Amino acid sequence: MKPAPFKYLAPRSRPEALDALRRFGPDAKILAGGQSLVPLMAMRLARPAIIIDLNRIKDLAYIKTNRGGLAVGAMTRQRIAEMHPLVARHLPLLAEALRWVGHAQIRTRGTIGGSLAHADPSAELPAVAAVLGAQFVIASARGGRIVGPEQFFVGYLTTALKPHELLTEIRLPALPPGAGWAFHEVSRRHGDFAVAGVAAVVRLGADRRCVEARLAFTGVGPGPIRVPDAEAHLAGKRLTEATVQEAGRIAQAALDPDGDIHASAAYRKHVAGVLAVRALLQAAEKAKAQS
Repeated sequence: MKPAPFKYLAPRSRPEALDALRRFGPDAKILAGGQSLVPLMAMRLARPAIIIDLNRIKDLAYIKTNRGGLAVGAMTRQRIAEMHPLVARHLPLLAEALRWVGHAQIRTRGTIGGSLAHADPSAELPAVAAVLGAQFVIASARGGRIVGPEQFFVGYLTTALKPHELLTEIRLPALPPGAGWAFHEVSRRHGDFAVAGVAAVVRLGADRRCVEARLAFTGVGPGPIRVPDAEAHLAGKRLTEATVQEAGRIAQAALDPDGDIHASAAYRKHVAGVLAVRALLQAAEKAKAQS
């Protein structure tokens, strides 16, 4: 099939793009990498009257340090972030998660902001943003605001972005000193969306007891899912196989995924628990190596 007819705008600056959103917001769609929007338009599942193409706005693509972490422009290509030395130094979890996103050709066009704004419940980047406590910088012709993952991800393919707003930057805090990290997922084939996946961060104290543990799941809910009870279970404990297995069971019990043609709800739930254990143990080993 071919897309339904649409008008095309290619602004060259942020103010020009924001003005277009102000004028056409509800009738318009943002084109970033196009890896999700273009197929939807080709199948006529999306029929925007106006396309606002951001690819000529050069100052929306960058990676720079920000208070020990990183600030990433929304139009930064995923492949650029995956290979960037600042990401490798400050946020290796992000680099690892990006390797699971589609194929290299997809990542070469796909953008960091585009994936997050699309908010596919099986995508990798929302889980990374959730586990790190990212900040989303949102702009409009009327002003700007900054929100966290809890406010940004609203539901299936839905974010807090309003029709006249644009995601311009993602601020990702660096991992705490001495923290270990891991990202694991299972998909039907390499490059497919995850059946289930998890990002984990573990920070150990001088006595190698867990000071903090964070888990964020993908593929098992309407957006990235944190499980506070599983995280709290590990606080103050040594991360033995038994302790981590119990945290995995707590997480598994708390998850309530939907089934679909790719996997049953029971399978997603089981896989998520197994992956949580693997990720926590790997993150703990990395944390121990830094102590």
